[in-house]
Amino acid sequence: MKVYNTNDIRNIALIGGAKSGKTTIAESILFEGKVINRRGSIEDQNTVSDYHPIELERQHSVHSSLLYTVYDNKKINIVDVPGFADYVGETIAALSVTDTAMMMINGQSGVEATTETAWRQAEAAGSPVFFVVNQLDHHGASFEDTINSLKDYFGDKVTVVQYPVNTGEGFDTIIDLILMKQLKFKDDGGEPEISDIPNTEKDKSEELHLVLIENAAEGDEALMEKYFENDTLTIEEMREGVRLGLISRSIFPVLCSSAKHGIGTTRIMDFISKSCPNPSELPAHKTTDGKEFKCSIDDPVALFIFKTSIEHHLGEVSFFKLYGGELKEGQDLINSRTGNKERLSQLFILNAKNREKVEKIVAGDIAITIKLKDVQTGDSLMDSKFANAGFQHFNIPEPLYTVAIKAANSTDDEKLGSVLNEMHKTDPTLVIEYSRELKQLLIKSQGEFHVNTVKWYLNNIHKVETEIFMPKVPYRETITKTANADYRHKKQSGGSGQFGEVYLRIQPYFEGYQKPTDFPVRGTDVHELLWGGKLVFNNCVVGGAIDARFMPAILKGIMERMNEGPLTGSYARDIVVYVYDGKMHPVDSNEISFKLAGRNAFSMAFKKAGPKIMEPVYTIEITVPEDMMGAVMTDLQGRRGIIIGMEGKGKNQVISARVPGAEIARYATTLSSITSGRGVFTMKFDAYEQVPSDVQEKLLKEYEESQKEES
Repeated sequence: MKVYNTNDIRNIALIGGAKSGKTTIAESILFEGKVINRRGSIEDQNTVSDYHPIELERQHSVHSSLLYTVYDNKKINIVDVPGFADYVGETIAALSVTDTAMMMINGQSGVEATTETAWRQAEAAGSPVFFVVNQLDHHGASFEDTINSLKDYFGDKVTVVQYPVNTGEGFDTIIDLILMKQLKFKDDGGEPEISDIPNTEKDKSEELHLVLIENAAEGDEALMEKYFENDTLTIEEMREGVRLGLISRSIFPVLCSSAKHGIGTTRIMDFISKSCPNPSELPAHKTTDGKEFKCSIDDPVALFIFKTSIEHHLGEVSFFKLYGGELKEGQDLINSRTGNKERLSQLFILNAKNREKVEKIVAGDIAITIKLKDVQTGDSLMDSKFANAGFQHFNIPEPLYTVAIKAANSTDDEKLGSVLNEMHKTDPTLVIEYSRELKQLLIKSQGEFHVNTVKWYLNNIHKVETEIFMPKVPYRETITKTANADYRHKKQSGGSGQFGEVYLRIQPYFEGYQKPTDFPVRGTDVHELLWGGKLVFNNCVVGGAIDARFMPAILKGIMERMNEGPLTGSYARDIVVYVYDGKMHPVDSNEISFKLAGRNAFSMAFKKAGPKIMEPVYTIEITVPEDMMGAVMTDLQGRRGIIIGMEGKGKNQVISARVPGAEIARYATTLSSITSGRGVFTMKFDAYEQVPSDVQEKLLKEYEESQKEES
């Protein structure tokens, strides 16, 4: 394939709501660019973009696809991303390497919940955005209502560049406000028939044309002066103004299409070619040490891995954008994360699963390579002279939905762990963690839909039957008052026996706690616990009642009980222990005896010291439309949540609340249901707090029952 210069490359993230027509418009663009010879459809399961078995079965995108087409001697790279919010990681990754976001809008429904999700990611990435209102051939489509909803949500920077003449069944005609011409398309797409704007549309087109000129001129002082001087702008000046406005996010153009019939497709491609920035026109991309790469062939070779996939017959595939220089097949680069050399033995450009071998990639282009030794998503491969720092990894959203999983057949445990870790490698938003505390394998994801995708792959591709269930809550146990206890461990079974007797006192740990006055503290060990909190262990023994060599054994016994608390088996924390007396036997005393005596004395004291179960509490921020606040707040109160603040954010309200972790394990699903998908939230661990007495009683009973079942 021809090697395109940086100036002739356009990188587009194809984003938007589910069912807005992203896959269909991608198919149409590839067809018009003549890289495919027929236009596939989702219904016929033969589109280029959706080719994974799960996508064919579900008839929607699950994975992002890298595509390319050619138009006007420009290479247009497209990263088509899934529309559902659970796959937001794919959108974030695509926006991190593309130069413009093309956001598809369903002309029947306007701004939807998934539209807002895509917009938030584009806004966070600072991406230039233009809209394509699709499905204008449907009888329920309304371009005017869609424009109103776009402006309502995203502001007056939303600017009409095209509008339809005959929305609904039979839609084929568009007024183009840059060309100031009428474009009539054939039912199978192609280049339109261009004619003058009819008299019936002149007033409307001139009014919208003036708005477009004003918004285009605002992006540049020189253009604004030309506009003031001449009262208009030329086509080239308007295109320049739109390009500059896109870069500065001061204009969000709107185009029209019926992707299914190819109507408007070539004009969208023309807009991408003539009005969207090339990679070198965007702000420079910086490494973590501040070096700038401007997508120039004069820069050192530097690339960023934004996606990893595992393909049948190919193995591991690394998707990258080249930010500097020219990359040739067989070239060696340094992984800035590991410091190791990586040889890029083969380079390919992609149309989803269809790959084409190339010998060279220039700065600004997006491509793939295969079979690298130790490379993962987020890595940078650099020229050896500049390998001290790589590019910043894009932000991975925090997990919002956690489940526990186990293999139905224990012989599949190892395979399950291996497959899940492989899935994490291809989807960093999917976090796999084995909790030693809970003794559970956890999947932390973006939502229930995300987990169902994992389950589908396990069942259908890897043939691993699994059980998915609610994870346990990582409770903590502590005490609220001081208590004493003693325990004698005595065992005689022929020969030498076991003997150890320990007297101890425990009290709650907090800053400024008071030490006892009725016995001396001879030595103190402070242990910062891995799970939070402290254990303060004091040796207060006088007169040699317990030999100093047995103190570590007593501590070990206590620590074992801290690891598995007496109430529910959860970790214990924030306790001060004083070992103040005991007895030994000259022959039978040993370490195991004192470990058991210390452990049992601690358990007895713990149960007398006003024991309390503590639960994790999270601070959550929920962004919801104002008219849905009441339902959300009512639901939070039912989850023992405490509202701590509210503030407006555009059309939405942000509710801040503190909610126990036990009450929000599947909150993502509930919030989506309550708000029809428009509510989003973030959560952050805040603190451990005591559970209410009724909750504690319930937990104690459940633990007792579980212990009976195990015994």
